[in-house]
Amino acid sequence: MTSEPLEAAVKNKKTAKKGTAKKEPKQTKLTKTEKEKQQLALEIVQRLKAEYPDVDCTLEYDQAWKLLVSVRLAAQCTDARVNVVVQDLYAKYPTQEALAEAAVEDIEAIVRPCGLGPSKARDISACMKLLQTEYGGQVPNDFNALLKLPGVGRKSANLIMGDVFGQPAIVTDTHCIRLVNRMGLVDGIKEPKKVEMALWKLIPPEEGNDFCHRLVEHGRAVCTARTKPYCDTCCLNDICKKNI
Repeated sequence: MTSEPLEAAVKNKKTAKKGTAKKEPKQTKLTKTEKEKQQLALEIVQRLKAEYPDVDCTLEYDQAWKLLVSVRLAAQCTDARVNVVVQDLYAKYPTQEALAEAAVEDIEAIVRPCGLGPSKARDISACMKLLQTEYGGQVPNDFNALLKLPGVGRKSANLIMGDVFGQPAIVTDTHCIRLVNRMGLVDGIKEPKKVEMALWKLIPPEEGNDFCHRLVEHGRAVCTARTKPYCDTCCLNDICKKNI
């Protein structure tokens, strides 16, 4: 069995596959507060789009299975470090088949700088094996199928659905959770799934994936976590809950 061809795995939003199985939750009637937040969300989406017109996943990959590997390594690790570590990983195991056949201990020795080496190595090994045995080397374009892969949670599955398959996605990483609370789109919600479900009601489905990428850019450049946020230069200064 062979891994998926390059052209089928690299993100291309203009020709992304349609009709795949990931669907955003069914829209329900909004409360007055939710309607107000929806209007706020639409304004935030437009301002961030103007501020960061060209966004993409900061994890580097050229095939879908490699994004699965990188997103697992990115747990409690920076994307920049992951991008360096995977170069060594693919130098030794350049194909999905090779990585599936590699000893877990050998994978761990390479990915250790990303932290949580034993569990990450086990998940990567098991995931690559399952892709080979159950999916013919292809990353499934079904959200629930992705969740069944070792080491894949909702955040990872949404990232794959959005970046690889061009489907609606809400990726609730730490930047997303921190910023939407500061902006007032959610109120004191820290659980990733609850934040995701709240945002599905507020963010247009076609904007969700890029909106989350823009939150990463904004969280790194302006609305920082480790230093005082640069609110005076923020494009959301006048509408952000933190400053109202």
